[in-house]
Amino acid sequence: MRGSILQMPRDCLDSVRALKKMAPPSRQHEKFNMPNSLRHGVTLMSLVCLSLNAHADDTIDLDDATRKKCLTVLRSGLHGDDFWPSIHAAEGLTLGGYEQEVIAFLTPKLPDEKDDQRRCGISRELVRAGRRSNAAVMLSILAGDDDYGHVHAAESLYKVVEIGDGVAMRRAFHQNDNLRLKLMAAAALARCGNPEAMRVLRSVLQHEDPEILRIAAWILGRIGDSSDIARIQKELPRCEEELLRAYLHHSLAALGDEDGRSALAANLNNADGAVRTYAATFAGDARADNVADTLRRMLDDAHPDAAIRAAQTLLFLSRPAAPDPGEDVSVVVYPSTKQNPRYTEGSVLPLFDGSLLFAATEFKGTGSDFAEAHVVGRRSTDGGRTWDESRVLQRNTGGMNVMSVTMRRLPSGQIAMFYLQKNSHTDLDLFVRISSDEAATFGDPVLVTADDGYHVVNNDRIVQLSTGRLLAPAASTPDVHKVNHFVSHCYLSDDNGRTWRGGSGSVDAPKRGAMEPEVIELTDGRVMMIVRTQLGFIGRSYSGDGGGTWTEMQSLGVKAPEAPSTLRRIPATGDLLLVWNNTFTAGAGHGGKRTPLTAAISRDEGKSWQHVKNLEADSDRTYSYTSLVFSRDRAVMSYWDSGAGQGILSCRFRSLPVSWFYR
Repeated sequence: MRGSILQMPRDCLDSVRALKKMAPPSRQHEKFNMPNSLRHGVTLMSLVCLSLNAHADDTIDLDDATRKKCLTVLRSGLHGDDFWPSIHAAEGLTLGGYEQEVIAFLTPKLPDEKDDQRRCGISRELVRAGRRSNAAVMLSILAGDDDYGHVHAAESLYKVVEIGDGVAMRRAFHQNDNLRLKLMAAAALARCGNPEAMRVLRSVLQHEDPEILRIAAWILGRIGDSSDIARIQKELPRCEEELLRAYLHHSLAALGDEDGRSALAANLNNADGAVRTYAATFAGDARADNVADTLRRMLDDAHPDAAIRAAQTLLFLSRPAAPDPGEDVSVVVYPSTKQNPRYTEGSVLPLFDGSLLFAATEFKGTGSDFAEAHVVGRRSTDGGRTWDESRVLQRNTGGMNVMSVTMRRLPSGQIAMFYLQKNSHTDLDLFVRISSDEAATFGDPVLVTADDGYHVVNNDRIVQLSTGRLLAPAASTPDVHKVNHFVSHCYLSDDNGRTWRGGSGSVDAPKRGAMEPEVIELTDGRVMMIVRTQLGFIGRSYSGDGGGTWTEMQSLGVKAPEAPSTLRRIPATGDLLLVWNNTFTAGAGHGGKRTPLTAAISRDEGKSWQHVKNLEADSDRTYSYTSLVFSRDRAVMSYWDSGAGQGILSCRFRSLPVSWFYR
């Protein structure tokens, strides 16, 4: 590796030292060979956005004859005898808008395939075609003991922007025994917002092994930015092998560099079929509409994969560019009306077809907690930009209302819908219903809180531990009007929600007590609970027995009014993300207004907080009851957004790239 390692950021020194230690002797003067994992299945386009930087608005017009020929090439390749070109053809058909053909062809092949690398290829293309549940196949291979498919799994998950809970991918990134696995895991994590992984990828551009340089440049061409142009250009003089040099030029083209685009255009006519193949592929990433005529001629290329990639890119370039991956999507999905003045306490769930289901509580008549209400849902197929019509997910079965919904995916793949049924000021219970058809219908309700009392379980609060145990954190009081003092505790299920029992311990606090709890599993196996208090800060407590008993409440060290807070672990980094109202005014009602809505990150399991940023800061509005889930490379939220009058509350959808929280 060239350059001083001491000049690199301290938080990636260990990773870079490990890469250097693992590197083979320099082979700059040897014939450059691709690793099998990238030779057999390099897919240089992603599901979400293939061109992150350059010429994003360029599209081409395909005449009917050319489109027909593209489809003939891809369909012939799909049904061919060569496995990996068949997988490449599947990718091309999906990117061209023919996902159902891919699903119909590949679905019956997966159960019979025993080779883990090929299983990754099939699963990847099924995911790309819209069957997101197949990501579980790749995640299972990545987490498995047999390392044969690990690199393929990490690479394939990177390409379709899926990392699950991030545990297996972070482990692959931090290991130092397999360099290629480390790089592909870094690619997956960096794409999903991990800044350390991105720094490592940029650092290894200086690696002495040309193979490592190629992989790093390939990744940065897909997920980097304009600052990477100079980094890649700096390495061109040492690229003696033609295919390596082509890779760097093609990545530069994808990043918007004009010299790179010119080199890519020339490489489409290269005598080497591999160079032509990768030039045709990168032409899609670069949205190089100027090479469309050359790509048309390549449909007759003698190199089958070159023809497949040319067909793929022509179809892809004829379709509109994907949205900017850095887009901040903010939409009031449930606006308050005269008839329904309050929409609050929502929960968003990614469905297996790639769409989003946004459930919320719809109140009727007034904005009171005790007004008539039921749970409604709307679905989005474009990342939350637009939504379909509302439908009732849970009718009002309570004496007053049903409200405060949590949507959760269970390990079985089923969907659990938790909701509160409010009968009176002394009778509030949590129920759960299970869906086996992606929330189209739900089974019979199961009572979670079987004991007497008024049990508040906030929206989007149910947690599943690594042991499989489900925790439903509740704040309970005998009577919300006469007593109005809450203690927080958990209800536990060890059979995926079929039966529940109460924990033996609880958390209390002065004044109105410990309210509206949230729980999260820590890396040491303990569970941390945070609670709303009237003390000017967020309270915290710990459980060492999976949510059964709790330590005495202390301060989290974060000021807050009397309002709920939301806490999640970021899959790409393993850090904790806190969302709360970062304010406190002593003597004011509820300790001050619920604004701003703020986010902060903890890298030490909640002991300290950094990257404090406001999500919303309008002092004339309030924001509260946040839901938060991570979907691919984005943090997906909902929260109430207040109107001009008392109890006038709309529900907003918000989606941000995870990287936003680290900027």
